[in-house]
Amino acid sequence: MNMLEIYNKDISYSYEEGKSLLDILQDSGEIIESPCGGKGYCGKCKVQIIKGKLEKPTEEELKYLSKKDLEKNIRLGCFVYPKGYTCVKFLNKEEKNYKALSDGYIPDIELNPIIYKEVITWEKPTLKNNFSYEETLEKSIGEELYHNDTEILKALANVDNEEKVTLLYYEDKLIGIESGDTKDELYGAAVDIGTTTVVVSLIDLNTGKEIGTETSINPQKEYGLDVLSRIDFVKRKDNGLYLLQKAIVECINFLLENLCNKNGIDIQNVYEIAVGANATMMHLLLGIGTNTIGKSPYATIFSKEKNLWAKSIGLKISSFGRLYCLPGVSSFIGADIVAGAVVANLKDTKDNVFFIDIGTNGEMLLSKGGKLVSCSCAAGPALEGANISCGMRAAEGAIEGIQFNEDGVELQVIGDVEPIGICGSGILEAIAELHKKEIIKKSGRLKRKEDLEKEERHILAEHLMEEGKKRKVILYKNGDEMISITQEDIRQVQLAKGAISSGFYALLDFMDMGMEDLDSIVIAGQFGRHLKTGSLTGVGIIPENLKDKINYIGNSSKTGAMICLLSKYARKEMEDIAKDIEYFELSTKEGYEKLFTKCLTFN
Repeated sequence: MNMLEIYNKDISYSYEEGKSLLDILQDSGEIIESPCGGKGYCGKCKVQIIKGKLEKPTEEELKYLSKKDLEKNIRLGCFVYPKGYTCVKFLNKEEKNYKALSDGYIPDIELNPIIYKEVITWEKPTLKNNFSYEETLEKSIGEELYHNDTEILKALANVDNEEKVTLLYYEDKLIGIESGDTKDELYGAAVDIGTTTVVVSLIDLNTGKEIGTETSINPQKEYGLDVLSRIDFVKRKDNGLYLLQKAIVECINFLLENLCNKNGIDIQNVYEIAVGANATMMHLLLGIGTNTIGKSPYATIFSKEKNLWAKSIGLKISSFGRLYCLPGVSSFIGADIVAGAVVANLKDTKDNVFFIDIGTNGEMLLSKGGKLVSCSCAAGPALEGANISCGMRAAEGAIEGIQFNEDGVELQVIGDVEPIGICGSGILEAIAELHKKEIIKKSGRLKRKEDLEKEERHILAEHLMEEGKKRKVILYKNGDEMISITQEDIRQVQLAKGAISSGFYALLDFMDMGMEDLDSIVIAGQFGRHLKTGSLTGVGIIPENLKDKINYIGNSSKTGAMICLLSKYARKEMEDIAKDIEYFELSTKEGYEKLFTKCLTFN
């Protein structure tokens, strides 16, 4: 009998022979990290086989398994095809005290939310008239009810004994009615759905105050770390779209419920959720297929703002609750970037401002005195700690800072604990240091240990390990535990650098500008949280001569969602700016491949 037992959980599943272990686990609803989406090139879906008949590891699988792994019968779930009874143990390390970037610069706005309440005293039906409650209410307020939903009719059945009732308006349309005076209870939620993280903030719509914030890793990461792997997951798996939508909706509900419980607020008094996200994340939230985004001409199903009932996708707020999805521009310039344009005031400025959100995708905007042009590059997940041999997110135990000095290597570790891996900012700073100390060449190739010894740089040479033709730099060692940077890690960062830098120069060229014309560079997003300016310029992502013009504005996607909750005028501005942003496809630039290749080198 084909039965799979999960040793950690004492749970068993029957399965269909011929499927990979990873597919079987995902089909069963089990969460196992698979950043590459099961394509076999990340080496992260490790499990320990306690019992079972398996084929020997292939040469491709052996690339990611150490001798120690093999001795413990550790395998990669995407390469294993079980038969009969199989028992496995999960090995994923728990990330402690991870916190996504939730704060940032908030521009001044006039408080004027699109949702508001009014309290009235109304006359109910009597024996002398033949009116319904609906007709009676319409006569009291002098307008017809908003008939796109039955919730207001259900509410009318519960207020028949009330003299005072509270009317809930959305864009001057009556969408709800509540018993008594609930005017002081009016809340919204601003949400940023990043490819890697999710941020939810609870907002008092009467005062504009941000009450609290909850953050989480985006649970969709278990099905693929970047947008392309998730698009592929939807394409490959019959229930892939359902699984990804379910994961993100449940995540938002969980974070918002925690926020409400911590602050003594009834979640039924949350009336709108505004969401900033890239195009793929927005499609997955609404349960819209992503196949068109993943193939030429890479068109979205929608990019305009969306205004829906929150319950239509399973969001558990007020029965009258609304969902507002901020507008985007294209497949690769989403609502999160449009939000950044508004928060950074790129439309109204007279300066020349370069805006960039660095993550698994590098989305960029260039404002030339208010004229906006954008582009996007596939930076890859290396800058967020993924596709790196010892990579992890910016959680407790992650190396986030590195300096090489006369005594060797000095490490800064999140939480001041023993290191267990290296996060994106750490890998970037490490490579900047390796370049500064001339341990890597312009091509990105690590020098030989012999060459460092000839140069009498023996302390640095001690950190260089050679295994045949393969080289790596040891950052930390404790017994069998080792954290290192491999030649392939450097290559992954080079690819990210090449993508972002080439986009930078291509946009300047498109707008007939030079670096000297830039007044400021604005960096947004999670990556800037632990990032030093010297790391950005040290590897050449941003040119060295612009280091004094760099500013960070934090999580502008969440801030954009927040100001859309608080001001209907800011919401209109967001929608107008989305229409004004021109998108420039890098692959159409003449000589782009040559530019990209040039940007790969460390200057």
